[in-house]
Amino acid sequence: MVWRPYVSFNIWSQFVPPVGKEYWHCDMKRGFTRARKKELLVKSLLEQDTIPQQIGLLAQKGIYEFHQDIQLLCQSNGVEIVAQKLKLAQESAEVQQRVMKILENYYQSPILLGKKIIQLSRGDEGIPEPILIQQGNYFFNLFAAIDCIFIELNGKLHILDFKTGKSDFDRRQAFVYLLAATYLYPQQKAVASFYNLENGKQSELITATDAQLKAIQEKLVQIAQEHQKELQRYKKNPSDFADIFPANPGISCRHCQFTSICQFYQFEVSA
Repeated sequence: MVWRPYVSFNIWSQFVPPVGKEYWHCDMKRGFTRARKKELLVKSLLEQDTIPQQIGLLAQKGIYEFHQDIQLLCQSNGVEIVAQKLKLAQESAEVQQRVMKILENYYQSPILLGKKIIQLSRGDEGIPEPILIQQGNYFFNLFAAIDCIFIELNGKLHILDFKTGKSDFDRRQAFVYLLAATYLYPQQKAVASFYNLENGKQSELITATDAQLKAIQEKLVQIAQEHQKELQRYKKNPSDFADIFPANPGISCRHCQFTSICQFYQFEVSA
């Protein structure tokens, strides 16, 4: 297989935080995740899902299980059966409580019921197949882990991304998925939206013009190139880690999984 530069929305979001969320952003976290991910300690931390990650993954699996056996959405004990399939009893009290609430919410309002679903992810499939994109003479792989795609009555593809927790919807993610759709389904128009499984909040339908998608593709090229430059700089000078990936200690440390190995971790965080 030919190696190519690569990019994803996740990498983009690790470079540039959403507007208004800059104080949560830490470039050093990207350094641990991207440049030092094969180191033993870093690898072990990356393999341990945080509570938000556990909840997001179990929620996605729960929706998948409901639609593997659609009768579960009609049975009075459907939520309990899905919880058993997820082995929810083995999880922490917080994870159990929040995921059960998500399953109950979905049981009451199954937004995919009756939809013509053409793709529904379990969430644990691993890295998706790359999408090869050419921008001039530059070739790169785009990775787009799409939660769900269904077909609207008007024939358009609808790309739906599930969320949990309190995080806001990031329209950049929708644009990346719409760009991916132009390569995966070039003959079909597409829209995208977000749905929060915990609070029932749904975004507006998001569309993109050809000019917008072209701009997104150009931005992804820029991110892919910057990403490779950083990795190469670190590879040549590992001692420059903190300069290449500067830390932003403070609020961003609260939910960081690398606090045990980060010399810039701030235990006391001011409000």
